[in-house]
Amino acid sequence: MQTFATEAIDWPDTATRLRDQVRDLVAQHGERDPVRRANSWTKPNPAFSRKLGDAGLLGMTWPKEYGGHERSQLERYVVIEELLAAGAPVGAHWIADRQSGPLLLRLGNDRLKRRWVPAIARGEAFACIGLSEPGSGSDLASVRTSARRDGDEWIINGQKVWTTGAHISHFMIALVRSEAGSERQAGLSQFVIPMDAPGVTVKPIIDLTGAHEFNEVFFEDVRLPGDALLGVEGEGWKQATAELSLERSGPERYLSSMALFLELVRYAGTQTDPALQQLVGRLAAEAWTLRLMSASVAAKLARGEDPALEATIVKDLGNSYEQAIPQLVQAVVDFGDADAEVLRAVCFYLLQVSPSFSLRGGTREIVRGIIARGLGLR
Repeated sequence: MQTFATEAIDWPDTATRLRDQVRDLVAQHGERDPVRRANSWTKPNPAFSRKLGDAGLLGMTWPKEYGGHERSQLERYVVIEELLAAGAPVGAHWIADRQSGPLLLRLGNDRLKRRWVPAIARGEAFACIGLSEPGSGSDLASVRTSARRDGDEWIINGQKVWTTGAHISHFMIALVRSEAGSERQAGLSQFVIPMDAPGVTVKPIIDLTGAHEFNEVFFEDVRLPGDALLGVEGEGWKQATAELSLERSGPERYLSSMALFLELVRYAGTQTDPALQQLVGRLAAEAWTLRLMSASVAAKLARGEDPALEATIVKDLGNSYEQAIPQLVQAVVDFGDADAEVLRAVCFYLLQVSPSFSLRGGTREIVRGIIARGLGLR
């Protein structure tokens, strides 16, 4: 069974110009702190997001009618790869550009699309995803947040947790139970909820490093208009799982620790330890392989194919790679060396946050179950 394309990726003619454009933008407005360049796609900088919007580097593949630029999937891939490799602070717009905008374009009514999509493309509207709940982490089919009709409106009650970026977001796309008494995947729908709606409360979850990326979000009698429903009532499970495919294959799935690898390369250039040289070679080879796999998924998307299985495989292998890098570096580097000061700081930061990498977009156990089913193994 052939899963990934074996032919060379047909990169667009504009790739070099796009790379130069992104590098110039990052050089002028990017992050200087080496630690903050690690895991950069969770680091918000609204001003930088607006710079990207002004440069036409958000909403790249979307219709011009909704503020997009009608570029190819591979052109977008080039931009994302450059931003993440440079450790640019893209966390503010990341979810909105990667998945919320495309989902709104595919399933949203005209009001929702015109309200949110052009603002996302300008770098002015940010989004969060309401999936996990207390007691319903990876088991999304057990969500209990409810939506009930009240005339022409919907009333939302419940709670979401581990919601990345909710504190800076303008809207949430939430998976909730819209059919009373339904169970598991049945009776679920998606709603677009403005974060400033009365009854929405956001409370921070501070991680081990003291950073504020995750949140709890509470809904208490939140009233939404009837057209806040996204897509088809009762089809929320299918819509949400399709949405997850958009976030599983990109370069963020193996580049979260790239800042550490680059510091390792710099440090190894001043050393003679064979173990350091071997580690650099190993990590470079694995990164290149993952890049080809990830770009292959982007190429399939560009051809209009559905690479859901391949995307899930990239996520699993990429997470394993980016989680392993801090431990491998720690095992071979003498952090008492004065030349290793920056390397040590980046490594220690990633040792604390990298365990969460395999939770984002579905835990390793869930993801491998999807892969097994896709390969006909269960």
